[in-house]
Amino acid sequence: MDPVLSAVRLTVREAVHSLSSSEDGGLIFSTLGSLKRYLGETENPALPGEQEEFARVHYSAFLRCLVGKLSPDWLELLPNGQLEELWASFFLQGPADQAFLVLMEAIEGTAGPSFRLMKMVQLLARFLREGRMAAVMEGQCWQQKELASPLLQEALVTKVVGLPDRLGNCLQRENLAEFFPQNYFPLLGEEVVRVLQAVVDSLRGGLDCSVSFVSQVLGKACVHGRQKEILGVLVPRLTVFTQGSCLWQRVCWRLMECVPDRAVEAVLTGLVEATPGPEVLSRLLGNLVMKNKKAQFVMTQKFLFLQYGFTTPVLQSLLGYLAMDSQRRPLLVQALKELLDTWGSSSAVRHAPLPQQRYLSKAILICLAHLGDAELRDSRDGLLASLMAGVKCRLDSSLPAVRRLGMIVAEVASARIHPEGPPLKFQYEEDELSCELLALATPRPAADSPSEAGPSVTAVAAETPDKGTVDGGVPQARLEGSDSELDSDDEFVPYDMSGDRELKSRKAPMYIRDCVEALSTSEDWERWEAALRALEGLVFRSQAATREVSVELAKVLLHLEEKTSVVGFEGLRQRALVAVTVTDPARVAEYLTSQFYAVNYSLRQRMDILDVLTLAAQELSRPGRLGRAPQRSSLDAPSQPSCTVAPAWRAVVDERIRNKTRRFSKGCPRWGPAGSPNEFNVVAGYFFFPLLRRFDKPLVTFDLLGDDQLVLGRLAHTLGALMYLAVNTTVAVPMGKALLEFVWALRFHGDGYVRRGLLSAVSSVLLSVPAERLLTDMSDELLEARSWLADVAEKDPDEDCRMLAVKALLLLEKLKDKLLSLSSP
Repeated sequence: MDPVLSAVRLTVREAVHSLSSSEDGGLIFSTLGSLKRYLGETENPALPGEQEEFARVHYSAFLRCLVGKLSPDWLELLPNGQLEELWASFFLQGPADQAFLVLMEAIEGTAGPSFRLMKMVQLLARFLREGRMAAVMEGQCWQQKELASPLLQEALVTKVVGLPDRLGNCLQRENLAEFFPQNYFPLLGEEVVRVLQAVVDSLRGGLDCSVSFVSQVLGKACVHGRQKEILGVLVPRLTVFTQGSCLWQRVCWRLMECVPDRAVEAVLTGLVEATPGPEVLSRLLGNLVMKNKKAQFVMTQKFLFLQYGFTTPVLQSLLGYLAMDSQRRPLLVQALKELLDTWGSSSAVRHAPLPQQRYLSKAILICLAHLGDAELRDSRDGLLASLMAGVKCRLDSSLPAVRRLGMIVAEVASARIHPEGPPLKFQYEEDELSCELLALATPRPAADSPSEAGPSVTAVAAETPDKGTVDGGVPQARLEGSDSELDSDDEFVPYDMSGDRELKSRKAPMYIRDCVEALSTSEDWERWEAALRALEGLVFRSQAATREVSVELAKVLLHLEEKTSVVGFEGLRQRALVAVTVTDPARVAEYLTSQFYAVNYSLRQRMDILDVLTLAAQELSRPGRLGRAPQRSSLDAPSQPSCTVAPAWRAVVDERIRNKTRRFSKGCPRWGPAGSPNEFNVVAGYFFFPLLRRFDKPLVTFDLLGDDQLVLGRLAHTLGALMYLAVNTTVAVPMGKALLEFVWALRFHGDGYVRRGLLSAVSSVLLSVPAERLLTDMSDELLEARSWLADVAEKDPDEDCRMLAVKALLLLEKLKDKLLSLSSP
């Protein structure tokens, strides 16, 4: 037996016996002081072999003995806290990893709040404040690979990262602020920086070390969802350190390479979001995507196709990282090909939510901005094929936002992929998103040749002043000679003509039949325009005359085309059609619904029919419409001279009576409109049922279940609106049944706009049909609709569809509660 090892073992055994049996404070203090020499913290430290033996064999057992002796009476054996300070020094000055594990074991093993638990917790907080967590990780970095214990490292990683959760479970409301996750993980980030600094210093001194343990800690912290806390501290510090140091860059590369595969995605997600740009990301990651297949999959597949939560700067940073190195640029080209393949997939257009489609469009434009003409030329044919397929799918979409995305990407991508060909130009409304997309497509200047990246902003801005100024802002007219200066009219103030009105040489028609004749046969464009502008007022003033020619007038208006540049032509035409439909609802609605499925009509005309039916039904169902109808006839005022005088004297007489009448009590004023029947009640069937008859029968030029899904979506919205306007009518129940059958036939439609219309229709049925009739006549349909709505609310890719499904489910719950309250005694 080694005499040195035997002496250490004997000394520790005697010390443990003294601590266990003695109550003499002086003896305990001297015993602990004699053992401090094995930690190397005294004037007469033990030999290196003895220190190593104590740390490797006896240290943890001795700490457990100290934890067992912890009590108020034991600490008070010496005054002024001398014994407590000496006791704590064994945890703060010995091997940090063993001390940390013993502390965590003691805290988790103590049941309930107690003196011992709080002392251990306070000691652990002091352990963190004094930087001992860095010592825990440093000890594993200098551990020889063959001597490192995987089980010990796994236990350390678990307890280091899980410390806030474990302390929270043990302490509950007594937890300390140091152990809150928002405080602990930034501290852990600072400790990681200290460890990496020590590793860099060791490498400069020629010593070998490893950062794999730090990588495991970082990976597990990110897997726990604490990327922002720890990387928010780590990334800014590493950004500064790696800016001018190749050694720091190599340490960071190695740190990322050693992250376990199960944590690669979490670390890269936090890192990409935390880095301020592609240059910093390249310094921190190096060529990780070329060395690690998991990292390559995450960066080029998952971040681009399976996720779409990154902001635009983060996406620019990610794709810019791929473009910054010649070894990584092939990955960028491949990513562009796959992005365009996905963008050109009709299935992706139908099933991908709109935010994801915006995300893909931004990624495509950023890739195009980074790639050069030579790189695009090699795969031009395949890129163009995918691009054109995507444009076709998006232009066929019923959502304006999707169509606008297709137009913008098509314009930019076609100009970059095939610059020699004719440019694509579309007309679309400019908004914040379109401006952002066009800005993303601007090629970025290369680091070595900024002038070759494209026209600069200064050059573009300089082109505009050239039209009026030359050579530093001097007016061009002054450089052309004195004659041009004399001929200039700049000193004249323009005459204000904003209030002028165009004089019309022809009066507006006074009769409905004159309007019909002018709109259908007249070649006099002034007369044609005057008839169109006067038509709505004439319809409301001459309702009897309108009913005689209502169908003929509706036909003329439905086929009316804009022959002159009439301001607000579409609005005038639509209001006139609505007025005719309101005046003679049964006959005009029957005509319009029959023409909806007729041949030789454009999609625009069919949607106009639906819009007119909805607006007319809304007008007919408006409360008090009959009471306000005479107000429209006030247009006849010029023919009745006394009509402007009667209201004046009547108001004076009423005011005198009111002032001279004494009232002892006044009832509650009732200013509400007088009750009136719902005019839509008797004609709702003419508006509703014909639209359902032939929706599943395709025509030669019109197929609702095929390519004309935009009209199908508008039809679903129109039917839902008509159902909602038919509330409290006798025909509401059969309308609700028919509408639910329509919804059930189309509930799995691939277009999001159509599904929105169907979900709105379901809500309209629940709002319009009486609750008792829903329960008795449509109970089976409601049960089937409930399961479908729940599935849509959980799985539908369209956010608006999910929201509408949730609202419909809430209506069902309210309906159930109402029925239960009615049935209860």
